[in-house]
Amino acid sequence: MYSLLYMRIVREEQPSDLSTRARIRNAAIEEFAIRGFGASVREIAARAGVTAGLITHHFGSKDNLRAECDAEVIRLYRTIKGGGAAMSPAQSMAVLAELDEYAPMFVYILRSVRDGGEAGIQFLEQMIQEAITFSAEGEKSGLVRPSRDPEARARYLVTSSLGGILLQLSLHPQLDLADVRVTFRRIVEEISLSALELYTEGVLTDRRYLDEYLLYVGDPPGTAETSTMTTPQTLEHTP
Repeated sequence: MYSLLYMRIVREEQPSDLSTRARIRNAAIEEFAIRGFGASVREIAARAGVTAGLITHHFGSKDNLRAECDAEVIRLYRTIKGGGAAMSPAQSMAVLAELDEYAPMFVYILRSVRDGGEAGIQFLEQMIQEAITFSAEGEKSGLVRPSRDPEARARYLVTSSLGGILLQLSLHPQLDLADVRVTFRRIVEEISLSALELYTEGVLTDRRYLDEYLLYVGDPPGTAETSTMTTPQTLEHTP
């Protein structure tokens, strides 16, 4: 559900402004998202409007092309995630109105994580590092509560979010990754309210379970100052 703006960036780069190599790479990112990483060089060439031989000329092999796609998606994700930290809530909601434009990049990352391997691990670790940075910036601005263990919290949030989506895809085979835009929109619409409610209001009404756990582990990370700062505030609900 987070700001994955790959298609907006590609749209702003008109074909005449792109080198042939970049145009092939961008076509490959979308083709891999739609068809999976088994997409052929000929299919990528057709989407890019070039010959398969030209792809070989620029990249040498499909593996080299995939590696360049991975690097570009990671670069875009880093740029977009950094921009997302500066978005107002209203701007973030405007992003939701343009979900179809972000789908290929999201599905590309999701396929990478699901398929595993070095690329999947790299994407996962990159997302975790960006979540740590985003949280640190949010703490400074007062948007995000501090954590006793920021890295562990970021790792939990990223892996549980991606794991939940992958489980959802397994339990609902009608959600086809090949139909990237419909699938992405449906996933986001199903999880957005619950995720924002959970992040904003929490689940437990008091801190007894947390306090018991902190006594149980004996020497938890963080400081007394952090403990005080993370004490939940009483929420006032309007009937």
